[in-house]
Amino acid sequence: MIRLNALKAATTLHQFAELVGFKPAWLTYILYVQPPAAKYKTFEIPKKSGGFRNICAPTEDLKLLQRRLADLLQDCIDEIKKAQGRHDDGPKPDQIAHGFRRRRSIVTNAARHRHRRFVFNADIADFFASINFGRVRGFFISDKNFQLNPKVATLIAQTACFENSLPQGSPCSPVISNLIGHVLDIHLVRLAAKTGCTYSRYADDLTFSTNDKNFPASIAVSDDTNPHQWIAGKELAQLIKASGFALNSSKSRMQYWTSRQEVTGLVVNQILNVRRDYRRTARAMVHTLLRTGDYYFMRKIVDKDGKSTEEHVKGRPKQLGGMLGFIDQVDQLTATGTGARKSEIFRRFLLFDRFYRTDRAVLVCEGKTDNVYLTHAIRSLAIQFPQLAAISDKGKIEIKVGRFRYTGRSTNRILGVNGGTADLGHFLRLYRAEVERISAPGMQWPVIVLIDNDSGALPVYNTIKQLTGRKPVGNESHIHVVRNLYVVATPILGEAKESKIEDLFTKETQSILLGGKTFNPSNDYKPEVEFGKADFAYKVVEPNAASIEFSGFSPLLERIAGVIDAHRKRLT
Repeated sequence: MIRLNALKAATTLHQFAELVGFKPAWLTYILYVQPPAAKYKTFEIPKKSGGFRNICAPTEDLKLLQRRLADLLQDCIDEIKKAQGRHDDGPKPDQIAHGFRRRRSIVTNAARHRHRRFVFNADIADFFASINFGRVRGFFISDKNFQLNPKVATLIAQTACFENSLPQGSPCSPVISNLIGHVLDIHLVRLAAKTGCTYSRYADDLTFSTNDKNFPASIAVSDDTNPHQWIAGKELAQLIKASGFALNSSKSRMQYWTSRQEVTGLVVNQILNVRRDYRRTARAMVHTLLRTGDYYFMRKIVDKDGKSTEEHVKGRPKQLGGMLGFIDQVDQLTATGTGARKSEIFRRFLLFDRFYRTDRAVLVCEGKTDNVYLTHAIRSLAIQFPQLAAISDKGKIEIKVGRFRYTGRSTNRILGVNGGTADLGHFLRLYRAEVERISAPGMQWPVIVLIDNDSGALPVYNTIKQLTGRKPVGNESHIHVVRNLYVVATPILGEAKESKIEDLFTKETQSILLGGKTFNPSNDYKPEVEFGKADFAYKVVEPNAASIEFSGFSPLLERIAGVIDAHRKRLT
């Protein structure tokens, strides 16, 4: 239990700072010098049920500190659960709390309540706000798994709390709320066990389900005047109150097997699935977006007298992307949907949002190492290429071109782009086919596919011939494929017949040793004596970028800048 023991052993600010990866002086400034009002930006977001939710977003420095604290605490939790045999991969996996936890989600939460006669949902009122500074500090001092030094417990509470509570918007509020909420979970899982129910919690959302003929009155009872209106039972309400929380009675509801049952937004009657109307709404929004450039949704507005009205509100791409990402996440975890068709709408949205209507030129390289090279090359040569970077009066460099990220997430999977020229050839065909469906305004900036000019470029060159009728010869400064889509190959240097992006580095840079090993840019390097492109990018180029000579990248950056200029002329 390395992380937990280190946290238990800490007694000073310096030791705590080391555990969260902060310099003690900077931690002191954030916690004790910076004014409280300057640490957060407060704003409201609309609730689905009406009204607004207050969000307190921390500043970047405080957010990083809170994220580091959240990671530290989550590591401690994993160590505790592993020691108890309750970790997710252990013999007794913890299946109570599912919100804000590694390898847990709304899907794992909902799966606990499939095929049940009764599903009862209850909601904790002001979940984060009800956990104040004293509760956070006291928990870490007295909890048997932590028992931290009071000074360190105070530092944790000072890092996590704002205006005497856990703020919504802080990266460490979820993990701390789960720790403190675990006391409630223990009481409720015992109540569920003795009444023949299954219990789970996702943040402030409590769910009990059973196949028994009658639902236990200790958990929920129906209203005498309205048998379909259910409220929390006396024992449940008492346990929640005794644990330092309160019920939001307006959100309690009972769902019967004869009607649609939902748990954390998923239908659980049979297979886990997203509601059909939710899918239809998302699909309709994408169609409208691709046709007009905008989409709208209905928002419920509740005035001070409690009167509810609805209005059309223009949606933001991020909101629609969140809806589609949610649907995709459920489909992936539950294996629902029908093959490629289930991601078709999401794919069209991503192509529109990331490429068709991008607000800057976008580079799509063969892999993530190329992004590292280009980022530092552009920064180093910023003064020569104003199309690619801007330098402020204070000398700060802002890169003006986007770079497609190879993160391994759903975007790469849905677009079929995970690195390599075969994938890039697929991307050219996909973009050509899908862009014809779009009538909304866009294409103000070019999408530039960047490839090595070697034998590996053949899949891309063959695709270009299929799409344009012209096969590249390899010495073009750039190739226009369709609409705002272009291809740029690395320039061939001197008497060479082919080139790759690593050739643009000086021989001195390519000769840097790493642990006594030499750099080999091919995929067939010998790991016992050589290192590959990933180590070259992240262990040689990135940490030494300030001293590396990037002038060899000038011909390539000229080609990229030339595409931006050519596309601008094409628009006029």
